[in-house]
Amino acid sequence: MLLYDTLRSGNAWKVRLMASLVGVPLERRTLSIDRGDLAQPAFLAVAPLGHVPVLRLPDGTHLAESLAILHYLAQGTPWWPDALPAQSSVLTWLSFEQDRHMKPLAQLRLLLALHPGGDPLGATCIAHARAAHAALGVLDTQLARQGQDGWVATPDHPSIADVALYPYTCMAPMGGIALNDYPAIRAWLDRMEHLPGYQALFPGQPERNLSTQEQP
Repeated sequence: MLLYDTLRSGNAWKVRLMASLVGVPLERRTLSIDRGDLAQPAFLAVAPLGHVPVLRLPDGTHLAESLAILHYLAQGTPWWPDALPAQSSVLTWLSFEQDRHMKPLAQLRLLLALHPGGDPLGATCIAHARAAHAALGVLDTQLARQGQDGWVATPDHPSIADVALYPYTCMAPMGGIALNDYPAIRAWLDRMEHLPGYQALFPGQPERNLSTQEQP
């Protein structure tokens, strides 16, 4: 399968991480936002929503949106649980990730690290930081509730909810959000990074998870 991505996309990282964890090889076609690749007709022909990630499936069709791709890749694996209550719990935390978690963390990373120029003391960044800390507080409480070896939505095995929540939580410090006050999150990040098949943002270079550089 072929993945259209960009080097530093947190949403594309979710897909590459999921594929690596379940042992699905992906070919990458890495595009550049700065070069305008995502606005080109060739990309828009396979990505009507105009952003990455997009996965070309074995039958030649294309699947967009990271959460949809995670769900596809997880079918038939423990990453998508069999029991309906567990599936519903996973969906709850996927909704949380999209509605409350990702946006403030991604915006802070963009404004303060990837395209610096935002004012960390300005009203916009302060509002994002407040929302980010609120979301991280909810996540930390849930992880503490699940126990020291538990996962976000399921107690015994990680799910696609863990994969969805991992990248932007991991990269929170890039937006000025320290994780020192979230012990359950820090322990969970460590568990994620020790899973067989874990893939860093830049494969084989986990020390670059917080890098601002475009170079592979």
